[in-house]
Amino acid sequence: MSGEFDHIVWRSPTGEILSCVEKIKVMRENLEELKQMAQDAMEDALLMGGDEHQVRQVLHELVDSLINPYPDAE
Repeated sequence: MSGEFDHIVWRSPTGEILSCVEKIKVMRENLEELKQMAQDAMEDALLMGGDEHQVRQVLHELVDSLINPYPDAE
């Protein structure tokens, strides 16, 4: 299965390459879902007359606001 996110080499906080196939699959699927949801939000905003630049800015701010619930795991 080849996808848009297959090229990403996932690493641990110490820089080691993650090699677990199932973990990589879950991360890829999560990114695919996020991208589709963001695309849907963009399209809805544009159809309702929203500004593309503002939607992109809000999406960036959303990602920047994500919180690591496992800070001790790093």
